Amino acid sequence: MKNKRGKNTKRKIVTAAWRLFYEQGYDHTTVDEIIELSETSKGSFYHYFEGKDALLSSLSMLFDEKYEELIPTLTDDMDSFEKLLNLNQELFQLIENSVSLDLLARLYSTQLTTKGEKHLLDHNRIYYKLLRQIVQEGQSRGELRTDLSVNEITKLYALCERALMYDWCICNGDYSLKSYAKTVMPMLLREIQKNS
Repeated sequence: MKNKRGKNTKRKIVTAAWRLFYEQGYDHTTVDEIIELSETSKGSFYHYFEGKDALLSSLSMLFDEKYEELIPTLTDDMDSFEKLLNLNQELFQLIENSVSLDLLARLYSTQLTTKGEKHLLDHNRIYYKLLRQIVQEGQSRGELRTDLSVNEITKLYALCERALMYDWCICNGDYSLKSYAKTVMPMLLREIQKNS
């Protein structure tokens, strides 16, 4: 019970922080504002995070929270390819509507230079677990290639998503990430389909 309450507290802090970062900008958001919006305490904040900078690596938590929300929408009548494309569209909509381009670029740059944990590559995240589950299901249903392993297809999918986000960042968000991905992701992923 205590562990679940702790996860909820951390999640509330992360959600509040990213909302404020998006609305006010990272530099104009204070720890006190994050604490107030999350309805937590200063002690709780500093229990989970050393400071505001430590929240940059928590974006993967925000993404995973979105994936948890989406799990019930992935119905049995959808094939695995549809599920993967649906997840991509929902994630990119979340990014466009609640993650500033500057912070996404900062996250990518920290992941490139960090010697520590690379949060985006943590295979214990809900993101990777869900992708592996969809790919495995797709292979067993004859929808996805079986000459590639579940992990190889999962890596390919994640690579395509990261490439699109990276391009969007270096192009300064000059186009709709979600709209562009709606056209490009099916082309990039066509090779994993059984009858490609």
